[in-house]
Amino acid sequence: MNAFAEKLELAKLSPEQFTQVLETLHMLGETGAGIELSSLETEVLVDVVQRASREQLKAIADHAELRSAFLDEIFRRMSDHFVPERARHVDFVVAWRFTDGDGEDGFDRFQTVIEDGVCVSSTDLARTPDTTITLSVDDFIRMATGNAAVAAMFVTGKVKVKGEYAPAVRFSGYFDIPKPSGS
Repeated sequence: MNAFAEKLELAKLSPEQFTQVLETLHMLGETGAGIELSSLETEVLVDVVQRASREQLKAIADHAELRSAFLDEIFRRMSDHFVPERARHVDFVVAWRFTDGDGEDGFDRFQTVIEDGVCVSSTDLARTPDTTITLSVDDFIRMATGNAAVAAMFVTGKVKVKGEYAPAVRFSGYFDIPKPSGS
C-alpha cells in the first residue's frame, strides 16, 4: 500500500479521479482485501496530503465515506504520535467540530482527552471540553499532517476557538508529527 501511494501522480488526477482511487481502496479495505488506509505508514500519508491539491482534499471532505475514514484514521493515529513527556502536568479536553458534517447542527464531532500522560480521541462526547476547535475537514487534514501552518490558520480565521486558547495553541506540540518530505 505504501509503494502504491508513493507512486500515485496526484497532479495528474482531477479531484473526482482522486476520490475514485481512494474510494476503491477504501472499498477494498472494507471487504477485507488487505488494503486499508490504516496500513499506510504515517510518513506516506503525510506525503500524500502534501502532494494533494486543495481541491483534492476538499473532495475528500465532501465525500461522506472518505471524510469519515480520514477523520477516524487521523484521530486513531493521534495516540500513536502523542509524546507524554511534552504533556507533563497537562490535563484537558478538546472538542472538535468539523463544518459541513452530518451531525448535530451540521457538524461532525470528535473529542480528544489528554490526561495523566495519555491521549485518547473518539466520537464519545461525554466530557465537558476546555476548548472547542471548529474548522473544515480539509484544513484539519492539512493541519494534522503538518501540511499547514497552524498559527496562520488561527490568524486567517480558518480555525475558530471557543473556550481556553492555551490548549488549542499548544496542542500540536504534544505530538511527534512526521514532516512532509518537501519541508
